[in-house]
Amino acid sequence: IGVAGAGQEISTRPFQLVTGRKWLGSAFGGVKGRTQLPGMVEDAMKGKIQLEPFVTHTMGLDQINEAFDLMHEGKSIRTVIHYE
Repeated sequence: IGVAGAGQEISTRPFQLVTGRKWLGSAFGGVKGRTQLPGMVEDAMKGKIQLEPFVTHTMGLDQINEAFDLMHEGKSIRTVIHYE
């Protein structure tokens, strides 16, 4: 469901749990950074994982505040900042 804001709560109907549904939390999709991330980077470099669909904006460093605004408004997935 995404990341909730600080101090926010989530709720459900108890029947959902009685019927076998589970709540499971994870950070970063459960990826283990030290062991799994290097392989994912290698796959991306080989073209096995397409990253382009996740980059919704490309901006210069002078537009970084606008990039943060897009993120806070939920209007971007990933913005690449060019430092040129």
